[in-house]
Amino acid sequence: MRLTHLSLRDFRSYTEVELELEPGVTSLVGPNGQGKTNLVEAVGYLATLSSHRVAQDAPLVRLGAPRAVVRGNVARGDRALLVEIEITPGKANRARLNRSPVPRAREVLGILRTVLFAPEDLSLVKGDPGERRRFLDDLLVVRTPRLAGVRADYDRVLRQRNALLKSAGANVRAGRGDLRTLEVWDAHLATTGAQLLGARLALVESLRPLVDKAYDAVSDSAGPTALEYRCSLGDDVALVPDQDVLSAALLNQVAALRRSELERGVSLVGPHRDDLLLKLGPLPAKGYASHGESWSYALALRLAAYDLLRSDSEDGGEPVLVLDDVFAELDTARRERLAGMVAGAEQVLVTAAVPQDVPEALAGARVDVMAGEVRRIR
Repeated sequence: MRLTHLSLRDFRSYTEVELELEPGVTSLVGPNGQGKTNLVEAVGYLATLSSHRVAQDAPLVRLGAPRAVVRGNVARGDRALLVEIEITPGKANRARLNRSPVPRAREVLGILRTVLFAPEDLSLVKGDPGERRRFLDDLLVVRTPRLAGVRADYDRVLRQRNALLKSAGANVRAGRGDLRTLEVWDAHLATTGAQLLGARLALVESLRPLVDKAYDAVSDSAGPTALEYRCSLGDDVALVPDQDVLSAALLNQVAALRRSELERGVSLVGPHRDDLLLKLGPLPAKGYASHGESWSYALALRLAAYDLLRSDSEDGGEPVLVLDDVFAELDTARRERLAGMVAGAEQVLVTAAVPQDVPEALAGARVDVMAGEVRRIR
């Protein structure tokens, strides 16, 4: 799998840009602030319908423009596919596949698959649980696009249930509570939550050996690594990816915490409260790992995701690797190890401030980016 052409209109700093892309390595080189990351952000958006830099779509649209358009030609085996996303702040995004509209934008998920390394990845180790939950859920959707619907349904149920908890809590305190409607949303939370939780548990099981292998390859420090899924169901529940078991456990825990939820007006049970504990040896990486070890762990998570996607691809195509200003963050040893591991990938996009930041193992095509203009050097 590879992206053969990227076309942008009114995306970030670009009024319009057309960029041909080749197999192998392409380096996007230019000083900071010139638009390199905007290009790879657009590639990631084609693959995931989200940005690795911002949570909302509005910043993706060039100032003064009503909408942005991201378009990519994707080669998958002997098939050529054209994916187009129209981003309009405040409205639902629209998508086209081979110039034909699709009912929902998420139906183009899976056409292009990417694994993106960026400086922000350090938050996977050092950041809040939400960063690690997003890592798992984004990878789930890339592997199985239909889970985007499950994820959206769970978020909708959670919003509705939280709103009802706030109003129900006030009514109960006033002596006029009727919890029958809340019980309906309890069932929805258990059903959608069990689907998402079960998929996460299976994913973590698949990632464990791949993360440990990748960490050992990219790091010069001692392991081993371990991934532990920390669940809001408590330590007494056997975490198995069985939706019936998980749904029943979620309902039981909701009932046990009913009073607390009504008092606080928020849902205290469900995948939105979970965390992925990253361990290095016997200790959690967060708070104990050095800066270099934390970087190695973040890299290992992304490399494991890449290996997983490559191994379960239906058509044998590898995901596109995107290395956004990563090498400037790494010491020499880690730079060379990472470069050696990814040099043979089907397609790699690298951003760097200067050509010297690109390791020799990743020599290939080069595109200079300056003031929103792109120019192929070789």
